[in-house]
Amino acid sequence: MSAHPFDLVASASAEMVREGFHTDFPEGSDAQVASIRAAGGAKADADVRDLRGLLWSSIDNDTSRDLDQIEMAERVDGGVRVRVGVADVSASVLKDTPLDRHAAEQTQTVYTAVRNFSMLPTELSTDLTSLNEDEDRMAVVVEFVVDSEGKVQDTAIYRAQVRNRAQLAYSHVGPWLEGKAGPDAKVAASVDLQAQLRLQDAAAQALRAQRVKMGALEFNRVEADPVVVDGKVESIGTAFHNRASDLIEELMIATNETMARMLREAKRSSIRRVVRSPERWARIVELVGRHGTVLPAQPDSGALNAFLQAQRASDAVHYPDLSLAIIKLMGPGEYVLAKGDDDAEQPGHFGLAAQDYAHSTAPNRRFVDLVTQRVVKAMLAGEAAPYTDEELAAIATHCNERESAGRKVERTMLKRVAAVGLAGSVGKTFHGVITGANDKGTYVRVFDPPVEGKVVRGAQGLDVGDMVDVTLLHTDPQHAFIDFGRA
Repeated sequence: MSAHPFDLVASASAEMVREGFHTDFPEGSDAQVASIRAAGGAKADADVRDLRGLLWSSIDNDTSRDLDQIEMAERVDGGVRVRVGVADVSASVLKDTPLDRHAAEQTQTVYTAVRNFSMLPTELSTDLTSLNEDEDRMAVVVEFVVDSEGKVQDTAIYRAQVRNRAQLAYSHVGPWLEGKAGPDAKVAASVDLQAQLRLQDAAAQALRAQRVKMGALEFNRVEADPVVVDGKVESIGTAFHNRASDLIEELMIATNETMARMLREAKRSSIRRVVRSPERWARIVELVGRHGTVLPAQPDSGALNAFLQAQRASDAVHYPDLSLAIIKLMGPGEYVLAKGDDDAEQPGHFGLAAQDYAHSTAPNRRFVDLVTQRVVKAMLAGEAAPYTDEELAAIATHCNERESAGRKVERTMLKRVAAVGLAGSVGKTFHGVITGANDKGTYVRVFDPPVEGKVVRGAQGLDVGDMVDVTLLHTDPQHAFIDFGRA
């Protein structure tokens, strides 16, 4: 698509440093990795179940190498029993070691189109602590039964040895589950695996239906999918969610809810993930009103989702535009301390219609999940909490700040990649939706390719959610500028 000479890889590193991240691991990291490798990984003890014989599989992106979870399901009386195995990273990365302190500072893996900046060394996150295919690994298993109504019952958490039997990809499993394509080679070769995936899918569909019934929001998200080879932008495609990504999303939501609920019931303090009621609800009401629907004056996720479902059914072409505008108006999630000895109602997750929700399923790439794993394992062992409430509150605050910085890096680099890729499209007109309008400027996200830029001409009167046609005026990868004018 472009052979622009701009050095995207170097700019990614510079952007990380600018936002306060470290691009290298601290002194002592290599020795710690070598020690973990020499130990041969975490060892099983009497409290660890051997579940290596089960038909576990993982589904992730085509290029994913840091595999944090695997899944399996079986039909039982009362519904479908689902097991989700989460990589036991905490068994290898001990608290207050050099790598843990680095992870605590970084808080996350930052993904850019040209380079991923890992929270943990890749020798761990893509190997020793990754649930790689045909490798024995330690995991924290979350087990629950999905009943006929899509409700979660009979929950349990325990440690186990597991073995991923099939590393699969959304891009292949999704179209197969949807009946749009045949199975890939791994799925085609195993009737048992086919049945396993369909059972997981059935459980996920039931979970989703129940969440929607409780007021969870369903969005049709569209994301940019740039292809960068040797630092050169080959193309900027569009990545759509499909049935396989929905499957994993539902099982992860149920897992994170189960983790949070069991910690609360055990009166263990933890870090919750919350999305408070939208501050710009009045603007959402106004936006929805344009389509002939009147929402309540106070935030109501059930009423909003009923509208979204009706719109998707009646106008599928414009639905992604509308859902993106509402996502922007809802605002980002945040981490908060949930005290174990506090019986007061905690804030929930507005978009998921979930009262109990903790990030716990990605300990290779999110520090909060690693912290949650340590808290859960202390609960299982009947041991004292590994963190004080004050420490958990401080971690939550720091992770919120670093998450915002990480989003800025990823957004800036996506703009730089797009600026390089769109350099030959100056003068072309695009259709988009306004995603930001404040004293810093007015921003539009065009849909093909799905990238964001600034409206530098004709922005007067535009607000979040407005649909516009814009002309590409200028691109500047150095400053991550993509400038549009109202057409």
